[in-house]
Amino acid sequence: MEKYTVKLTKEERENLSSMTKRGKHAASKILHARILLATDEGDYADGESIKTDKAVAKLLDITGLTVQRVRKRLVDEGLEAALLRKKHTRTRPRKITGQEEAHLIAICCSSPPEGRSRWTLKLLSDRLVAMEVVESISPATVCRVLKKMN
Repeated sequence: MEKYTVKLTKEERENLSSMTKRGKHAASKILHARILLATDEGDYADGESIKTDKAVAKLLDITGLTVQRVRKRLVDEGLEAALLRKKHTRTRPRKITGQEEAHLIAICCSSPPEGRSRWTLKLLSDRLVAMEVVESISPATVCRVLKKMN
């Protein structure tokens, strides 16, 4: 396991210190600032810096892996990246596009099938598949699309 050494400049320490004291930032940003201050081994570090990830984790009531990740991001990407949360990289494509949504709404506005007083989510999803608008779609997805539309 690699050891990522945190060495902050005097200005960085002052900025992080004021950030944790004011409380005007996001909780995750303040937590990451505390992690960096606690693990600082630079020339301007106070004598109270904690060197091990486990000790910092116990002090801040977080996992040791979080401490390690924040250290790594500081060394690899810089101070600003270490303070901010990482953007999600796993995005799924939408199951139903705008044109398919239009078909769904058109079906909703039409009269319900024979023997029914209204459309159900199951009937709507079955009709979309029968019309070959989509290959498959669950009633829950139909619900989400309609809920979005009000």
